[in-house]
Amino acid sequence: MSILRSGPPGFDPALIVFDKDGTLIHFDAMWGGWVTELADRLDADSGLSARGPLFEAMGYDAPSGRVLTHGQLATAPLAVLRKLTVGVMLERGLNATEAERAVAAAWFMPDAMALAKPLTDIPMLFRELKRASVKIAIATTDDREPTDAMIGGFGLREFVDASVCADDGLPVKPAPDMIISICNRLGVPPEQTVMVGDSIHDMRMGRAAGVRWVVGVLTGVGSAEMLSPLADVVLESVNELFSLNSA
Repeated sequence: MSILRSGPPGFDPALIVFDKDGTLIHFDAMWGGWVTELADRLDADSGLSARGPLFEAMGYDAPSGRVLTHGQLATAPLAVLRKLTVGVMLERGLNATEAERAVAAAWFMPDAMALAKPLTDIPMLFRELKRASVKIAIATTDDREPTDAMIGGFGLREFVDASVCADDGLPVKPAPDMIISICNRLGVPPEQTVMVGDSIHDMRMGRAAGVRWVVGVLTGVGSAEMLSPLADVVLESVNELFSLNSA
């Protein structure tokens, strides 16, 4: 029996590529916490009220604690978010030098272990996938430093065969390059690969790379209405994807 509860008949994947935020860890907790602390630091360092404009520019709804689906915080790498933050400070009345200085003083990498909340028992899931002889990779628009911190902090190093991050020098999602790089590195063709993610960008990346099965999960920024036209199947979470105890 396939490890996939819902998949092509007779298909046993050799590789599963997971998105990180919104798929394996709670998106709003991670990035809502980060942008809130960034706003606090900017206000304290600059003496200006940057919170409202920053949240609007980033795409974060503070009252609900939700990252907005189409906002920059949901899709853009940290380098883009930093430039956006400088733009906010310029709009608050600082000149270019002052804005760069204020952002440099306030900017910080997300603390994966302080902010990340797992959406499943990731070590158990990955351990069972390895027992089923499946290779595991992570493709994320987050940077390398916080991604590696999450992988190490959650005890996943022994399970993750490859990871690609936004600052690794490849075109980011929805370009197919992250998946193609992983497949080439691990010697697995896209036709034997599954992509699992929570966003339109994840779905489009999987399609562009030519993976066999594209899976959307509803634990992040994407709704069923958004993901369904691009995914082979949309599930509540990664927990619904596998039948590992039957493998």
